[in-house]
Amino acid sequence: MAIILFGHGSRDPLWRLPMETVAARLRSQQPGTPVRCAYLELDTPTLPQAAAELVAAGATEVRIVPMFLGTGRHAREDLPKLLAQLQAAHPQVAFALQKSVGEDDRVIDLIARIASE
Repeated sequence: MAIILFGHGSRDPLWRLPMETVAARLRSQQPGTPVRCAYLELDTPTLPQAAAELVAAGATEVRIVPMFLGTGRHAREDLPKLLAQLQAAHPQVAFALQKSVGEDDRVIDLIARIASE
C-alpha cells in the first residue's frame, strides 16, 4: 500500500514543512511503504503526478489522505473528481480515499489537548 498525503498547496515553501514532516515520519515508521506528498494547487507534485509516480514504481494500492482539518469544497468537490480521473487513468490500481484528517476523533482530541495547555 502506497500513501499520498494530499494538501491544498501554497506558494510559500514553509507551508509544506508539516506535511513533509509527516511523510518523513511515515517513511521511518514504515520503511517499505512508499509515501508522497501531493497538492491541489500552487505547488507540485499534483495528485495525478504523485499517483503516476507511485504506479510507475509498481504500486497497485494507493491510499489518499486529505490533510485538511475539515471537509470543505476542495475535499467535497475537487478531490472526488480527481479520484475519478485517477481511477480512469489507472484502472489496475485500487485507490482508497480516507476522510480528512481533521475529522478523525484522535486528531480532534489531540488538538483539544494542545489548545488547553
